Amino acid sequence: MHTDTTADLSLEELRLALAPHIAEAAAFDGWTDAAVNMAAEIAGIDPAAARFAFQGEGGQSAAMAMITAWTASIDRAMAEALPPEKLGVMKVRERITALVEFRLDQIAGHEEALRGALIELAKPWNIPAATRLGWRSADAMWRLAGDTATDYNHYTKRAILGSVYAATLAVLAEDKSEDRAETRAFLARRIEGIMCFEKAKARFVKPKEETFSVTRLLGRLRYPAR
Repeated sequence: MHTDTTADLSLEELRLALAPHIAEAAAFDGWTDAAVNMAAEIAGIDPAAARFAFQGEGGQSAAMAMITAWTASIDRAMAEALPPEKLGVMKVRERITALVEFRLDQIAGHEEALRGALIELAKPWNIPAATRLGWRSADAMWRLAGDTATDYNHYTKRAILGSVYAATLAVLAEDKSEDRAETRAFLARRIEGIMCFEKAKARFVKPKEETFSVTRLLGRLRYPAR
């Protein structure tokens, strides 16, 4: 018999509270009402209220509502565990690595649920929602890492990290190596690629005063500094 604890929770709070339990149940029941019922039982929440919270909105399926909540719960846990003041002592590469690895640790042990989620996200009608989810998580990571870019860098950084994270999740879903060594190696290579890209990009978008100028050089030769 469960004790209903939903009285003071908003729908969003209810989803976040249930999401980790749904991920556990999804390994056996898939992203279905059965998983929601099991999660409600574990959390001591009225199953009817739980199913209502994940009925989907705006054409979104119940499964996508569950996966969205799971992602949001990981976003929140990441922000609590790795606040900017904790990440501030690290180099950018270390910050991004720590953030992605934290997410992987949260998902580890739920590979079957992850596989089901990836299948759901890959369905043609879910691709727009899946893209938004990836963007939101990449944005959360870059913000925690201290990124304040507002120009096109804002978009390129999130697009690249989002694609790296998605690819890493696909590797994690099938990783049978000890301590997820294959996933960690894959992530390290991809983050190295991100850093190399950022360095290369910086060389091409330096402020004008930092770039080589033939006119400026000739001017200095003609009128040397005193």
